Amino acid sequence: MTQGESTGTAPALEMRGITKRYPGVVANDHISLDVARGEIHALLGENGAGKTTLMNVLYGLARPNEGQILLRGEPVQIASPADAIARGISMVHQHFMLVPVLSVAENVILGAETMANRVFVDRREASRRIADLASRFGFELDPDAKVASLSVGQQQRVEILKALYRDAQILVLDEPTAVLTPQETDEIFGLLRRLAADGRSIVFISHKLYEVLEVADRITVIRRGRVIGERRPAETTEGELAELMVGRAVELTVDRGVSHAGEPMLSVDGLRVSDDRHHEVVPGATFHIRAGEILGIAGVAGNGQDELVEAIVGLRPPSGGKVTLADRDVTGFSPRQMNEAGTGYVPGDRHRFGLILAFPVHDNLVLTSYYRPPFARGILRSDDAILESAKAQVERFDIRTPGVDVQTATLSGGNQQKVVVAREFDRPLKLLVLDQPTRGLDVGSIEFIHRQIIAKRDAGTAVLLVSAELDEVMEMSDRIAVMYRGRLVAEFDGRTAEKSDVGLYMATGGRDVSSGPDEVTTDGDGAKA
Repeated sequence: MTQGESTGTAPALEMRGITKRYPGVVANDHISLDVARGEIHALLGENGAGKTTLMNVLYGLARPNEGQILLRGEPVQIASPADAIARGISMVHQHFMLVPVLSVAENVILGAETMANRVFVDRREASRRIADLASRFGFELDPDAKVASLSVGQQQRVEILKALYRDAQILVLDEPTAVLTPQETDEIFGLLRRLAADGRSIVFISHKLYEVLEVADRITVIRRGRVIGERRPAETTEGELAELMVGRAVELTVDRGVSHAGEPMLSVDGLRVSDDRHHEVVPGATFHIRAGEILGIAGVAGNGQDELVEAIVGLRPPSGGKVTLADRDVTGFSPRQMNEAGTGYVPGDRHRFGLILAFPVHDNLVLTSYYRPPFARGILRSDDAILESAKAQVERFDIRTPGVDVQTATLSGGNQQKVVVAREFDRPLKLLVLDQPTRGLDVGSIEFIHRQIIAKRDAGTAVLLVSAELDEVMEMSDRIAVMYRGRLVAEFDGRTAEKSDVGLYMATGGRDVSSGPDEVTTDGDGAKA
C-alpha cells in the first residue's frame, strides 16, 4: 500500500510501468513510483541506473515507450517542459539554468513574466511576489544582485525560487548538493523541509547516502533501470542502501594504508595567481608533495583552489612564483607540456576542461595521447588501437555506455566523469592532480576511484587532491592543507585531524583561534598550524 493510499487520498504523483528505451539500452524498465503530498522522496541509484531519465520523462524532456503518469489520481500526458510547468512540476538540474549577467529577480521571472500591459513587465508586482516567497520560505537573497556574484549555494536557491514563482507543487532536484559546502547543504535541507511542510512534494535525486537518510521520508532504489526496493530511513542503513544500489557489499571508507613518502616530487614556491578578472586570488602559495603521498586541500569553494590547480597544470599563467616537478622547473608550461612531463589531471569542470561532448567516448579516452604510439604513427592515427584501448578502459572503469562510439554527451554525468578518470589514471604518472574527482559518482564508483588513487600513491605518484567533500579529503589524505582566501592557513596530519578543527579553519581562516597564524607553509611534517 502506498503512502497516498494509506491516507485515503491519491498520491500527488504516480508513475506506473514507465519504460524508456534508447538504441542498445533500456534506461527505464517498467518503473513504478509514487510520491505523496508533502513528502520528500529520495531516488537512489548508480550512475546510469535510470534516475535522471525517469525524471526527464516526468518533466517532458523524454517520451516514454510505455507507462502512465498520474497527478493527484488523474492520468496526464506530458509532452514538453512547458506542459510539466503548467501542471505544477518543476525540475532543478544539476547544472544550473541561470543567466549570470541578469539579476536574481530577472532570472526568477524569465519566461514567466508578470505583465503590466502588452508591452511592459510589471516589475513591482514581480518583486512583491518574489519578496513574499523569499520571506515565506526563509530565503536570504537580494533580488537586485547579479547571479554571477552569488555563491553556488545562493544560485541553488535562485533555481528553487524560480520553481516556486511558477507555483510548483512537485519539485525534482537532481543532485542538489553536488557542489555545496556542508553548511550550504544543511541550509538547503532546512528549506526542503519547509517546502514539504507547505504541502509540496519533492523528488530528491542523490548519490550521498547519509544525506538521503537525513532528509528523506521514503527512499526508492533503482539499479540498471529497475526498482530494486523501497526503504524508510529509520529502517535501513548506509550499508544496506549501498548494497541495493550496487548489487554487492561496498566499502564506504577505503583503507588508505600507510604511505611511504619519498623525496619531494612537486614543489610550489610563492605561487601567485589571478582570476579571470585579473584579481589576485592566490597571493603566494608555498607547499610541496612527496612521491607516494596524498596532499588534500580543504576549503570552501571560491577560495582560490581552482585557480591554484589551473596554474599548476598549465591552464592559467601564474603572475609570480615557481612550480617544480621532479627537480624540473615547469612554471608556465602548457597543459600538453605538463602532460608529457608526467602529470595527470582530473578537472573540477569536466565539460569545460575534461571532455569534448560531441566526440565519441573512444576519442575522449585518448584526448591527451592521440598523437603518440600506439594510437598514432606520424600523422596517421590507428583507429584499431584506439578502439581496443577504449573497450578495455570502459570495462575496467565500469563506464556505463551502449558502446565506445556513442557521443559522450549522451552519457550520464557520473559516467562522463569516469571517462575523464579512466583517461588520466591509465598511464604512469609523476603527479596526479585531482579536482573534485568523485563529484556526481555513486558509492560503488567512489569506492573504485578511491582504490585507484591509493594505488597510484603506492606506486610512487605524488597526488594533489582538491575536494569540496571534507569527508573525502579527511579519508584520503596523508596531509591536509586548508585554503582560505587564497592562502594556506593550516596543515593537519591526515590520520589525526579532527573534522571540527579543519572546518573551523575553512570557515574563518583561524582568525578566532588565538594560537593560529594567518598562513603556514606546508612542510610535510603533518603538524597542525
